[in-house]
Amino acid sequence: MCQFSCGAASAVATKLALAQYGATHDVQIVNAFLQEEHVDNRRFAQDAQTWFSREIVTLRNEKYNASAIQVWHRRQYIKGPSGAPCSLELKRKLLDEWKQPGDVMVFGYTMEEADRLDDFRERNPDRPVLAPLIERGLGKEDCKAMIERAGIELPYMYRLGYDNANCIGCPKGGEGYWRAIREDFPEHFEAVCALQDEIGPGSWFLRYRSGPRINERFPLRDLPAGEARRNESLPSCSFFCEAAELEYTA
Repeated sequence: MCQFSCGAASAVATKLALAQYGATHDVQIVNAFLQEEHVDNRRFAQDAQTWFSREIVTLRNEKYNASAIQVWHRRQYIKGPSGAPCSLELKRKLLDEWKQPGDVMVFGYTMEEADRLDDFRERNPDRPVLAPLIERGLGKEDCKAMIERAGIELPYMYRLGYDNANCIGCPKGGEGYWRAIREDFPEHFEAVCALQDEIGPGSWFLRYRSGPRINERFPLRDLPAGEARRNESLPSCSFFCEAAELEYTA
């Protein structure tokens, strides 16, 4: 079961899994729809589906209308000690309900995320998982370049300079990231500010990094002026990706 997130890494991981196992195994491709993702993600999903020559099964959470903001509103917090509840409700629970016993999960972890794979395997020793990108030494920029070489336009969020193509406005981002969201998506920025106004301090996720109030949380509405940070690097490719591409182009 390939978890396709409308990102370059999960797309390449899925393509590699199909090349290796598609003729001998029932390879399923599953995507969790999110209200807060950029609309161009749907275009990318269609292009990827054509590339895969295999249908993508799109799942949608009905309880929260597939919306991170609705999850935050109803749960009355945005980010806690165990992470953000939106990922749990809109992705992990949905995918766990869909998968069957014996499924082997295919993750789009890249070389930069090898520690995440190790952590997952340590926490879930009974759940078989494949990480074709790590196995082949592929990084995030490799995957972006491979998508472009396949003739597929990268999702719009990448083209704006962001590091991933998931939700617009992730609470895991820092000050520079949220300044970029304020510039590029002011309506979404205001929606999160309004929700924090309603919920109160328990929903604040940014912290002062210096000064007399260091480590104290503050609301998004008080985000000071400064540099907006996006992933500015252009797609490039290491020698690993050409070898991996031969697996599905030969």
